[in-house]
Amino acid sequence: MLNEIFNKLNELFPDAHCELNYHNIYELAVSVILSAQTTDERVNLVTPTLFEKYPTVEALSNALVSDVEEIIHSVGLYQTKAKNIINFSKQVISEFNGIIPNTLEELITLPGIGRKTANVILFVGYGLPGLAVDTHVSRVSKRLGLVEEDDDVLAIELKLKKMFDEKDWGTLHHSLLFFGRYLCKAQKPMCEKCPFINICTKK
Repeated sequence: MLNEIFNKLNELFPDAHCELNYHNIYELAVSVILSAQTTDERVNLVTPTLFEKYPTVEALSNALVSDVEEIIHSVGLYQTKAKNIINFSKQVISEFNGIIPNTLEELITLPGIGRKTANVILFVGYGLPGLAVDTHVSRVSKRLGLVEEDDDVLAIELKLKKMFDEKDWGTLHHSLLFFGRYLCKAQKPMCEKCPFINICTKK
């Protein structure tokens, strides 16, 4: 059943990918921090200006909070995020010689980075195994009966990682995300187009 779900998701969304715009690992990390509780589209509107002014982790580490706030003010929680990305940059320099780390354990020590963000950086940025659980992945995993309704994001992440091969974690994240974002929506899911209607717990 797990293989069937994985393969069908990939058939539905063979091009599922990170929809944040970035050119390097620094831009990816900052964009993912900014994307918490905000759409990727919104983040993509502010990052060109942000990265033009602060093209490196060193440049951002020296930024004034007020200047960063002005650039990203249309992003949700912009005041907290402005502080986070500046402090993130400072800590990357002071503790990791300016190189964004490539382990989950090190990444989650940085400001603004939790397990979801770390998993995205690992897979999308470094091509390493990572399975991020956002609101879409959480909702779809529960509707498909892969996890329990009362499981939190950590429980969901750990359960999915046990169910699926490590090499498939990142692909699974993106296909579940696209499925939740474009078909199995929180409000008004498109059940008539769903191949999993027979196993859906929501029906």
